[in-house]
Amino acid sequence: MWRLMWLLAGVTAIPPHQETARVARFVAHMCDWGALATISTQDPPMRGQPFANVFSISDGPVGKSSGVPYMYLTDLEVSVRDLKVNANASLTMSLAQTSYCKKQGYDPQDPLCAHVIFYGVVEKVQNGTETDFAKTALFSRHPEMAFWPIGHKWFFAKLNIINIWLLDFFGGIKTVTPEDYFNAVP
Repeated sequence: MWRLMWLLAGVTAIPPHQETARVARFVAHMCDWGALATISTQDPPMRGQPFANVFSISDGPVGKSSGVPYMYLTDLEVSVRDLKVNANASLTMSLAQTSYCKKQGYDPQDPLCAHVIFYGVVEKVQNGTETDFAKTALFSRHPEMAFWPIGHKWFFAKLNIINIWLLDFFGGIKTVTPEDYFNAVP
């Protein structure tokens, strides 16, 4: 539904690949979910090994990108247990989850099917204003979250971005500074 709103708002194309920060912001705002990788704290044989898990993500309501990936988490989630021991994580989001790559005939692994990889630290959102924004950001894109079991003690979290890599064209991955990323208009 929100992708239809994008089209109605005139957002029909990915930014030019030379504008790496804008492309990274575009991918982050267009994607509803990502794969979050942590270092596992689970019993052997997984302890100390990479562990990826899918999470619903939002950087803001449609058309109001903040660039910050927000998540709705619970301590019952296995990856959250990992994050309590080591809050460092990487998050990958790809336009393969949108209709863009299929319409273009791009395989999800094709460099033209843009994806972004963030590295940073996951932390609970503590500020009331930011909590309100995270709630609006997530619930506007993932409305069923508002009805998830209260007993699971859900909380809003964000990835504080330290490094950004983007693959959106041939020739290898590109590095985007957090400063350029947050200053870009998607």
